[in-house]
Amino acid sequence: MNDDARWLAAAASLAARARPLSRPNPAVGAIVVRDGKVVARGWTRPGGRPHAEAVALAAAGEAARGATLYVTLEPCAHRSERGPACADLVAASGLARVVVGCGDPDPRTAGSGIARIRAAGIALDLLASPQAEASLSGYLTQKRLGRPEVTLKLAMSLDGCIALANGESQWITGEAARAHVHAMRARADAILVGGATLRGDAPRLDVRLPGLQARAPERWVLTRGEAPTGWRALPSPEAIAGMAGVQYLFVEGGADAAAAFLRAGLVDRLLLYRAPILIGGGRPALADFGLAALARAHGQWRRDAQHPLGSDTLEVYTRIPCSPE
Repeated sequence: MNDDARWLAAAASLAARARPLSRPNPAVGAIVVRDGKVVARGWTRPGGRPHAEAVALAAAGEAARGATLYVTLEPCAHRSERGPACADLVAASGLARVVVGCGDPDPRTAGSGIARIRAAGIALDLLASPQAEASLSGYLTQKRLGRPEVTLKLAMSLDGCIALANGESQWITGEAARAHVHAMRARADAILVGGATLRGDAPRLDVRLPGLQARAPERWVLTRGEAPTGWRALPSPEAIAGMAGVQYLFVEGGADAAAAFLRAGLVDRLLLYRAPILIGGGRPALADFGLAALARAHGQWRRDAQHPLGSDTLEVYTRIPCSPE
């Protein structure tokens, strides 16, 4: 990894601090570097303002002159009542160079931010940074597809069960895996379960990690009826396009809700928590989602990571985009 890629990856790591508090704005990270050393850094603040570049440049002050700014997303070009356009701030900063990890698909910026900075005489490189794009995945999905990024979480036994036949499910996985799930909840804007799960388990779906309790996401239930107090109703998986301000949706089940999202082709990531136990005859993790031929099951998912969590194992899968015909 060269220096530019390394600094962009570091900026992407900073961006994680903004998620999900930056909503409805994207979680962006920025680092000001001079002579191989960090001068200042920033990430999008709660509520979406100030932006990461504004935070980093304000912290750098005069030290920004002649330095390089690494930022995960193209600086915005549109002015707002809530703050100036970051492209204007960058243009007036005295920076020698800017390195951007991902262009902004928002039509209000979409290349205009880059053009404005270059017009100010600042060298700018737009690099394809996998880490920057991954840190912006929910925002990019929202802008490109008009819906949130959907992560489906399943906690199961080795033989694919999420509960005993009588419904007992606490606990399939151990403490380390459950703590990891809570950390993933804290990164989501909204969390969803099916109506049967809500009625049968009465899940809290909160975040029970020290210091992160306030980051519990909005609670949604997949139902055509009314949602109980403290919940919001989603009539169908396709209706996620109307979830205003939601970039990251975390689907926790149960089997029917998971199948509904898979049937609709709306699952972008899978988090599979596997416990080293066998149940046999228990409740399956998934209901039928319409697979008509075994051949169509292949080539749909790419495993990106595998991690031990105590005695359990987490596998992370990303949907493989369909090739154009």
